[in-house]
Amino acid sequence: MKKLRPLIAPALSLLGIAGLSFAAAEAGRRFDVAPFGPQGQNALQMAAYVGVAWLFSRFANLLFTRLRPRNRPVPKLLRDLVSALLYLTAIVSGILLMLGHSAGSALAGSGVALALFGFAIRNVVADTLSGIALGLEAPFRIGDWVDIEGLARGRVIEIGWRTTRLLTRDSTYVILPNSQISRQRIVNYSAPSPEFRVQVEITLGHATPVAEGADLLRKALRNAPLIRQSPPPDVRIQAIEPDGVRYALRYWVGRFDQEFDCRDAVWREVDAALRESGTALPPRPVPVLYAPVEGKSTGGPCAQRPPVAMDVR
Repeated sequence: MKKLRPLIAPALSLLGIAGLSFAAAEAGRRFDVAPFGPQGQNALQMAAYVGVAWLFSRFANLLFTRLRPRNRPVPKLLRDLVSALLYLTAIVSGILLMLGHSAGSALAGSGVALALFGFAIRNVVADTLSGIALGLEAPFRIGDWVDIEGLARGRVIEIGWRTTRLLTRDSTYVILPNSQISRQRIVNYSAPSPEFRVQVEITLGHATPVAEGADLLRKALRNAPLIRQSPPPDVRIQAIEPDGVRYALRYWVGRFDQEFDCRDAVWREVDAALRESGTALPPRPVPVLYAPVEGKSTGGPCAQRPPVAMDVR
């Protein structure tokens, strides 16, 4: 009974309107007196429409409160939208009724008016419906770090009717329409837990044995601050290439906003370990082009030497 308490006020208002209508009809039948004129009757009927919308909106709120898809509450956005549509239909119907239309034509006219209004604001409606879908699916929550492909990457600070607002790592405020977000791939770095693994790669020359290089890099990861040591970081061999052996350094970060600092700490420890052991990186070939020179080659008065690759250590 306590849950039905929100329905008492709109139900009483409808009973009052019905009582007034009945009293006016009885007065006209018995005493040939019309307490309300035509405009008064229309106003009373408009009040009845608003009372019905009030009752249905309260009932819809109770229904949505009991529905919990995926153990998540129905977003307030959907409840507000249903209430707004009910009230808008009631108000438009009442206005048409006061302009002289019948009750049936007023309801039909309100439907046409709502359809035209919806077409005029179709972009707003698309953003709003996308916001409802995001609220039901809940791919992210306020406070989550997300990457919306092609749009932005940052922390969710607000999820509104039409837009979602992010704050990037460089404190840039980004406002995105919900309809665009719903069409993109979303990566949530905060779900199901804020921890995630990062991988960086480095290539060491063939002069360094694979086992020695892996141990050297693993020791650097163990000495790196900020990164998680549980689960422990590890080193994997990615490939043996002509210019050296490519390693993958994998480690865990506590939060997405710590990624840059953790990456900086890892590279600092790797640099210190390489310098301490005297391990050099493989030479990188750099193409060097010579300027045209005068000559008597068959190619013409000016011949260009071909590019030569030089090893820069």
